[in-house]
Amino acid sequence: MRRILRDLFFPPRCPFCGRVLDAEAICPDCQEGLPWLVGRSAQRRPEHIELCVSPLRYEGLVRPCVHRYKFRRRRGYARVLGPLCAQCVHDHMGQRSFDLVSWPPLSPKGLKRRGFDQARLLARAVAESLGTEETPLFQKRETAQQSSLRAPAARRANVLAAFTLLDPELVRGKTILLVDDVVTTGSTLSECARVLLTAGAEEVWAVTLASAKGSS
Repeated sequence: MRRILRDLFFPPRCPFCGRVLDAEAICPDCQEGLPWLVGRSAQRRPEHIELCVSPLRYEGLVRPCVHRYKFRRRRGYARVLGPLCAQCVHDHMGQRSFDLVSWPPLSPKGLKRRGFDQARLLARAVAESLGTEETPLFQKRETAQQSSLRAPAARRANVLAAFTLLDPELVRGKTILLVDDVVTTGSTLSECARVLLTAGAEEVWAVTLASAKGSS
């Protein structure tokens, strides 16, 4: 009943263009016209990460979609965007299994400002599509927002030692998939992977919704 009432007053819309749909999905025009990444263009190799894949380039309708998701609290977008990421994992990583699915979290102050952690919701949707659950692994100290920094060196310095593990023993010997919304230089994912590998993780892989221009 709750789902019926929600769809009556707030019908599903394409997260990219806003078109009203019969079910939560992507409209045919966006399915055809979005800046999809295929083949090697969907792959990045940030430091310490086996492979990072993304289904979309961070341009066109993808950019305002991510902004609405993160800054206008369109939490329901994760139900559509997560499966896109999971499909990208299947396309590029085959039947590889992951012991843990996690994400680079916001700091406590960042979480309070935003009201929710968009990467966690995305990780939850990805994990569900992969048949598992998301696992919180990190805590983060307060840093400047990565989006406010342009130079790759500044981004790397900003996240250096920003993440610590909640339980180092949990990751020992594990293969881990990290999930985030956008990869630009790869600094955040690389730092998380460094922390995991230092604690004894076996391998770290990653998936993001979108890939922005920038060196890995």
